[in-house]
Amino acid sequence: MAAKEAQARIRINKLLEEAGWRFFDGPMGRANIALEHGTKLTRAALDAFGNDFEHVGHEGRGYVDFLLLDERGAPLVVLEAKAGHKDPLIGKEQARTYAQSLHCRFVLLSNGTLHYFWDLTQGNPTVIGSFPTPVSIGAYGQFQPSPAKLTAATIGANYIAQSQRPDFDQEAGYTVAAERPAFLEKHGLRLLRPYQVQAVHRLQAVVRDEQKTRFLFEMATGTGKTLTAAAVIKLFLQTGNARRVLFLVDRLELEEQARKDFERYLKLDYQTVVYKEKRDDWRQADIVVTTVQSLLFNGAYRRRFSPTDFDLVISDEAHRSIGGNARAVFEYFVGYKLGLTATPKDYLHRVDRADLSDRDPRQMERRLLLDTYRTFGCESGQPTFRYSLLDGVRDQVLVNPLVVDARTDITTELLSEAGYAGLVPAAEAEDADGEEVEAEATFRQRDFEKKFFSEATNWLFVQTLLDKALLDPVSGEMGKTIVFAVSQHHAGKLTQLLNAAADARWPGRYQSDFAVQVTSLVPAAQQFTINFRNNNLLGKGNFSPDYATSKARVCVTVGMMTTGYDCPDLLNLALMRPVFSPSDFVQIKGRGTRRHSFLTELQDVRLKEELTETRGADAFQKQRFKLFDFFATCEYFEEHFDYDEIAHLPRPGAGTSTGGDGPPATRTDFYEHAGPDQMATMQEEAIGLEGMKIDRKLFERFETKVQADDAIRLAVEAGSWDAASDRLLREFFNKPTEFVTLDKLRRAVGLDRRLTVREFLEKAFGYIDHFPLREELLDDAFAEFITTFQPPETTALEAMRYFFSAYITDGQLRDILSRRELTTLNTNPGFTMADYKAVPPTWRTLIPEYVKDYVPLNRFL
Repeated sequence: MAAKEAQARIRINKLLEEAGWRFFDGPMGRANIALEHGTKLTRAALDAFGNDFEHVGHEGRGYVDFLLLDERGAPLVVLEAKAGHKDPLIGKEQARTYAQSLHCRFVLLSNGTLHYFWDLTQGNPTVIGSFPTPVSIGAYGQFQPSPAKLTAATIGANYIAQSQRPDFDQEAGYTVAAERPAFLEKHGLRLLRPYQVQAVHRLQAVVRDEQKTRFLFEMATGTGKTLTAAAVIKLFLQTGNARRVLFLVDRLELEEQARKDFERYLKLDYQTVVYKEKRDDWRQADIVVTTVQSLLFNGAYRRRFSPTDFDLVISDEAHRSIGGNARAVFEYFVGYKLGLTATPKDYLHRVDRADLSDRDPRQMERRLLLDTYRTFGCESGQPTFRYSLLDGVRDQVLVNPLVVDARTDITTELLSEAGYAGLVPAAEAEDADGEEVEAEATFRQRDFEKKFFSEATNWLFVQTLLDKALLDPVSGEMGKTIVFAVSQHHAGKLTQLLNAAADARWPGRYQSDFAVQVTSLVPAAQQFTINFRNNNLLGKGNFSPDYATSKARVCVTVGMMTTGYDCPDLLNLALMRPVFSPSDFVQIKGRGTRRHSFLTELQDVRLKEELTETRGADAFQKQRFKLFDFFATCEYFEEHFDYDEIAHLPRPGAGTSTGGDGPPATRTDFYEHAGPDQMATMQEEAIGLEGMKIDRKLFERFETKVQADDAIRLAVEAGSWDAASDRLLREFFNKPTEFVTLDKLRRAVGLDRRLTVREFLEKAFGYIDHFPLREELLDDAFAEFITTFQPPETTALEAMRYFFSAYITDGQLRDILSRRELTTLNTNPGFTMADYKAVPPTWRTLIPEYVKDYVPLNRFL
């Protein structure tokens, strides 16, 4: 037990120092930790605690309280420390009494693993992932939120418009509803729609009536979640219930989009920045936008932020950005929490839970959705506010798709229960004549473009899309389209086929600009998504110089243009891949639901009036969009879907790989050396105790070389880590002149685990100051787990920590548990049956599930 108490004290001391608290005077400033008011901590006193620190106290109370001081040396925070096997909350009342006697507003309760932050003026203790910094908690101390002001604020349709035009008078703006669109367009104003006002009113009501601090808005894609969020942000900032807001997105390309939206809505009132590591401009901003992935990687949220840095955290597409260990980022910060999602909880209402295995994607989807509702205090299944796709269509805010169910002979077989039967080489088998033997294998839709390849099928997909796509009502060319592919390689194939088909249909019109691959490894892919939305991807006005639409008509992607991508003039979406995630399907489908007037891109006013007269304004309003479903995705999610259109695809030509008139199959020539080889020279050289100089200098020299590469530097600065990693691997590793590998770099820096490409880049460009050792990664991973699930069995935390670490690092233990051979633990030297029984039953299952889903085991090898 003494050892466990010592471990808890060591962890608490380390956490305090990492947060910027000082036990002793030094170059960074005066000591700001004391044992009690007016008593400075000495090294002798600290060492005197020994292992039994919890029973060495002052004034006969029998407990050690750390008193954290402000910059003037006045009491600021009481830290009640408990041994690792004890629940920190047992010291709650003693800490409150002590804090009140010193006029301290804040209390920290910790056993070294689980920590609570308690603002005595704001309710109950809250779990936090690390201790707040002196600067952050000092600023937080000046913060005096008032729920009464928040609930009393008046929110109307012009709440955001007032931020854009302070002199805006809603009544004077227009007199009849018909004048509203023209007035808004003229003045660049955004009014809140009635349901958006209702959403904010509902939030105010649950704060007032239920004292809730967590909210969930379930709003269909295209109904203006960002505008609604802007209204909520303004409400909190304007009423003094937040000093700074964190807006989390789950896609890199959405960062800049969200920043621009908030700039447009709130620019006269508040400053918005996109958080970039190594930049501190977020400290001066009111609204900080970032991806949850950038904060999660290498624990950046704990290294760069204090739990008290943000008072309102908003999670865009909450079902994604708080899933698994990403939830640790969301839970890390204290204060109000708002989740935005377009995925309804009852989307899987037809799924029989009894038929789902633990690894079934629908089971994982279901867990994500339920976790989302629990996280935001909506265990009943009812969000704080709901506005569905059907509501949006009814109110003429959104449009429904026209589904094109298209299946080839091959995909029909892939989709069948029997699957597609094909012949593949049998592993290491030959017949009597020495010829390779073939064996029959079965392929299904999941195997398409992974194990099963068919150029003829891809060509039919492309031809069907071009034949059946909706056309732009102004130019008459193919309407703007997004195609979703299986992989980056598949996206490249489809892009080539689309451009070849477009050149055959419209010779000389596009010059291979018809379709563009937009995937993470393509340089400037993020900018491509922006240009496509802004109608200037590879130029504009290809069919009519007066019509500002994008020259590129099709973007082929894998997952970059799904969640939150706003491009209202899209007319076609094509699923050239199977989709198994309901939320993915909802998001993809949602890209096309926004309404749009195509006349807004027509620059010639006289032509616009002429077209309106001859064809009517409705002809240029987006009334629908087409969803091309090549893998029965709608049928997969909807048992009885009413298809509006069925496209019968032609049968692929027998004995061809292109399906008739398609482009010819390509052949890649290669060289294979068939002759003998022999050793030319060989010599031996003994290496002394000093080692090889190349080992000592390798990392430094290689790092400098990479830093000098402009392409990698620009990709890193843009946050395009995939592109930077791809170039690093392609251009720098395994070169004959200097055969550098990740393993050589790992050994050069003495790292006790694998080194990743992303980590090397972050170190080379100053995003991290060192490579954490395996034990540090284990501590971080367990901290994220605890922050995410906040286990009530706090007395078993040490046992859970040991199980968590052992399960990650011990492959034999994972194998024993997967086979349920628990008796083997009786003789297992590392993790024993006693260790296993010390873990509460619920966590024996949850910890392995969490590790399998969210912890990359290869990082610890």
